[in-house]
Amino acid sequence: MRQNNMALFPAFAEVASSKVEDSPEELDWLNNKSFQTRHALSLHSRFLEEKETSVGREVSSLEEGKEKEDNVPHKNRKKKSEKKRKKKKKHKKKSGRYSDSSGSDFDTIYPSDLKKEDEADRHQAAPLANCFSWLDDLQSPSEQPFCVDRKPDTANWTYKSLYRGDVARYKRKGSSSLGLDPRRQQVSWEESESKKQKSGDKKKAADRYFSTVSRQLLRSEPPVSTLPTIPESSDIIKSTSFLPLDGVKLHESSVNPLGVYDSSTSLWLQGKGLQDQQREDMQTGQSAALLAGKTEEFNRRLREQPADTQLWIKFIHYQDELSSTAFGGEEEQQGTDSAERRKSSHRAVLEKKLSIAERAVATNPSCIALQLERLKICQELWEPSALAKEWKKLVFLHPNSAPLWKEYLLFTQSYFSNFTVPKVNSAYGKCISTLSAVRDGSMVSHPALPGIEEDMLDIFTQQCHFLRQSGHSEKAIALFQAMIDFTFYKPDSVQKLSTKQQVEFFEPFWDSGEARVGELGARGWKAWMLQQERGGWIQPKEEDEEDEEEVKDRSQPRWTVWLDVEASREAAQWMPWRPDKAKGQSEEDCEDPDRQVLFDDIGPSLICLSSPELQLNLVLHFLSFLGLPVDLVHFATPFQSGLLLENLSLLTQGTDLQRPMTSYDLPDLGVNAVGHMTTLQGTKKWAGLGKHGERFVTNVFNMVQAVLPVHHRAVLSLSWMQYEKLKVLRCIHGSNKKRVRSQGKSSKRVAKRLLKESDNRSSLVLWREYAHMEWVLGNLDEARKVFSTATAMGGTKGLSSPSLCELCLLWSQLEVEYGASVQGGRLTDVTTSPAGSVLTKLAEGNSSFGSSSSQSLSPVSILKARRSYEQALIDGLDFICLSPSAITPLWLLRLRGLVGCYALFQYLTVGIQAANAVYSQARERLEELHRTSTAERQPSGDGEAKLASTDSTYMSCRYVNTLASECTVLAVQHAALLRYHNSISVFPLATLRQTLTSALFSWPNSTPLWSIYIQVENRYHSAGRARRFFHTVTRDNNSVVPRLFAIVAEQQRKQLVDAAQRSCHGAALPILPENGLSNRIRGLFESTIATKMGAHCPLLWRMYMHFLVSEGKVDKATGIFYRALQNIPWAKVSAPLHFQLYLQKSNSLIPERLQEFVDLMTEKELRLRLPLEELDILLED
Repeated sequence: MRQNNMALFPAFAEVASSKVEDSPEELDWLNNKSFQTRHALSLHSRFLEEKETSVGREVSSLEEGKEKEDNVPHKNRKKKSEKKRKKKKKHKKKSGRYSDSSGSDFDTIYPSDLKKEDEADRHQAAPLANCFSWLDDLQSPSEQPFCVDRKPDTANWTYKSLYRGDVARYKRKGSSSLGLDPRRQQVSWEESESKKQKSGDKKKAADRYFSTVSRQLLRSEPPVSTLPTIPESSDIIKSTSFLPLDGVKLHESSVNPLGVYDSSTSLWLQGKGLQDQQREDMQTGQSAALLAGKTEEFNRRLREQPADTQLWIKFIHYQDELSSTAFGGEEEQQGTDSAERRKSSHRAVLEKKLSIAERAVATNPSCIALQLERLKICQELWEPSALAKEWKKLVFLHPNSAPLWKEYLLFTQSYFSNFTVPKVNSAYGKCISTLSAVRDGSMVSHPALPGIEEDMLDIFTQQCHFLRQSGHSEKAIALFQAMIDFTFYKPDSVQKLSTKQQVEFFEPFWDSGEARVGELGARGWKAWMLQQERGGWIQPKEEDEEDEEEVKDRSQPRWTVWLDVEASREAAQWMPWRPDKAKGQSEEDCEDPDRQVLFDDIGPSLICLSSPELQLNLVLHFLSFLGLPVDLVHFATPFQSGLLLENLSLLTQGTDLQRPMTSYDLPDLGVNAVGHMTTLQGTKKWAGLGKHGERFVTNVFNMVQAVLPVHHRAVLSLSWMQYEKLKVLRCIHGSNKKRVRSQGKSSKRVAKRLLKESDNRSSLVLWREYAHMEWVLGNLDEARKVFSTATAMGGTKGLSSPSLCELCLLWSQLEVEYGASVQGGRLTDVTTSPAGSVLTKLAEGNSSFGSSSSQSLSPVSILKARRSYEQALIDGLDFICLSPSAITPLWLLRLRGLVGCYALFQYLTVGIQAANAVYSQARERLEELHRTSTAERQPSGDGEAKLASTDSTYMSCRYVNTLASECTVLAVQHAALLRYHNSISVFPLATLRQTLTSALFSWPNSTPLWSIYIQVENRYHSAGRARRFFHTVTRDNNSVVPRLFAIVAEQQRKQLVDAAQRSCHGAALPILPENGLSNRIRGLFESTIATKMGAHCPLLWRMYMHFLVSEGKVDKATGIFYRALQNIPWAKVSAPLHFQLYLQKSNSLIPERLQEFVDLMTEKELRLRLPLEELDILLED
């Protein structure tokens, strides 16, 4: 019997059956065995019946509606039609199961649906009940014991609160119970028609300039220009009666016949137009599209280049820009709701940035920059304990990364809740000992990175300054003493051992009680080990210290006495105390145990320096720590750091009007010397380090110079000579003639002793400093003799000697300043000018400078000198363009003397424009060379690799630093000369302003340039230009120096305004005073504190507290003091300074305030030299 199977297509079943019966088995899949032919015929007939019935019903209803509508009057026809429409909608909802699809020919009814409904009707059970009933009331057990409860439960509306906005708004479609039959129910989330109509009728208020719409409009693309442009064709004159608008698409219509209206104006004339909400949505959509495109571009590039760490960092920073657009920026509407919204959005952005950073770190696990970026984000999200744990984990995984250690030490140093001085000092020791183990190869798991010795020396110097700022000056001095002994006086038997083993051999020498560096009779570690085998030697006795009366005026308030005694002890007790064996003293005899320094405090911080240049850097760091001026060119890394800025002298230098060109010879670094505690006035009470301190410095020089090479000894001698000159200048500023006379004698004695040494007799640099000292002391004739003697020693080298050029430049500048002060600023004749004679003789190569000042110059000699200067400058600029390896002595790079002499010569003989051209030519070449050299030194990869610590690379680094120093000095000379000329004659200020702005853009950390800029700009009432310039520089620079000078400029401006208001005495001012300066200054303080370096700058916090107290806002100053404790807890000066400011402005003395500050210093283990109990004893005595 043949099986009758249904075909895949029922309509062709008969055709399929008539085919050949013996078809292959591979075609059996074309037969549908589950569908019979009779099913298809029955369903098709039923579908035709249903369709005819629905069409007939619709036609009859339409005819009835027309008849009724004809009988209704015309006025009521509209109402009837509306009612009929509503009834029709209701009828559709209540109609049968096919009512929704009956009115449209496009709705399709499939046979399969009919079959399913037929089967469902056939097997349908009894309908469910609509009310509850008891089980006993059921008539038969076959009935379904269920019911449909259509009453809504209001408890479902409650969502964790009683606020109606938390309840979801929706409208159900259909009458089925929610959740029973998903096929017959639907939910609409749209609002009703009435609510939309009501919301649309309300007029929206006009947008203000600070609203989201206005800000997004400003961020959008600029509009098409509506200014007429001149056509390119020759036919310019046309017959049109209006100006054409190029680039604008014109629409000609009845409303806009000329096509001059834009689309929005045309719509307005027609009574149409977009609503404000639609316009806002359109603008928001455009900005969102731009941001989405940029985000997509970032994602695409990161997928293609996942190892590009700089791209990851840019993408992380881009999230701030994205959030400012998405959330309306930081300047959103005021109010608590907006503040909460900003806070939540900021946290959301931080979490997004953190997720991106974690993905970047997972892709590049060895990148330190990404790790630091991640921890920077975590500072605002994590708890301090979790953050500290993560930092420890990171330095454990990367113990050979010095930049990572520096960031970790900064975090530990500013982590207030867990900060104590011993903890931070031990963290420094741990860091240096770990890096030493990596350098020696003891830590096999991690290789030593290039430049590790330079980084270790930087961390060591930072540790010494940290101890000084926290009051532990004895430990800092002991560290330097130990390092100099450990570096220069190391025995030969321990040279090849590891750093840890060398430290173990050094401990017996430290604990032996022998004299150390700077002490009388010190011979060094090596000599001590040799002498130990012979039985030791006898130590010379030092002079006993004279005990002075510490409390000079007992009638002063208690807090004043405490501050005076604390400052005096800080200045006198900065050297470590050691028992004198000749007097039979022991460690128990020390009155202050903190003055003793144990080996455990310094042992982990000792390092090995193999390079002679780094060893010289160690000595220069020590001298700078003691307050001596040093040449920063020798340092491999920039010395400017916000952590060390404490002294206001950084911001007030260059204000000596008597020396307009030579007052920038010794720039102040703003770092306090050891023993000088910052006072309220910002002035130092002593010119030097006191009697014992000066003896200590002399012993250090005598001991270290014996082990240095000749060219390094010359550097130390120059620093010593400049230190003596600096002490003379400080005494002159103090206006104490007796002190000036005594200091001048002692300084001249030291200078002559240095010049008598065999290595220094022909040093023109030292002779220049000595002649300048004589000039400053007022001995002009003696200074001219010294200058003449020094130039005679230079011989006929002329312009080829940088030292001789610098000496003649200083001599000629001093002569110009003296001539201007004598003649009242009038320019003298160049043929009889002493400065012109000096510069001309220098160009001629004539060594007879002595009698040149009394002879007049001939025009021929002036022309020859100009030609010589021009050729020498061209040769010098061509010479420095050679590679660093071709320039072995770096002093040949010093073009400051040659360029300065040539420019001053042109100024005296031709004019200021010629001098300006000389400086511009030299600065342009040097700055271009510096940019090229800096770009070549940039490390490749992710920026972690540094230059190798070889002699060639170190000289390359010195080469770049020397170029930067030369560019900065030339810029200062240029600006000082233009300012001097502007003060004595008529000269356009635009040239000076352009010179200063271009120089400050290139060298924003130059404090002399900022001082000149502030002095120039503060002479004028309008401050808008200076404010814009400060904003431009600080926006692209992370340094704290430009921000400090911006604050100083506003403070000086406020002083001028206040002085002008006080001088009127009730009369009307000629101009309206500028208001809001106090708020502007506070805003500058807050924006600077928000930066990384500004938050950890002691000078900034000190200035902020001083400003608030001067305004009478003592309570706010107290709040700033506690904020400063959170950021600079190591700075001891913050607590005494705030206490001094607070009590000077308060009406009553509060003893509890002093006790509070002392307790805080004791808790953090800051150095407290005078406890309050001892103060009470001193006052009683």
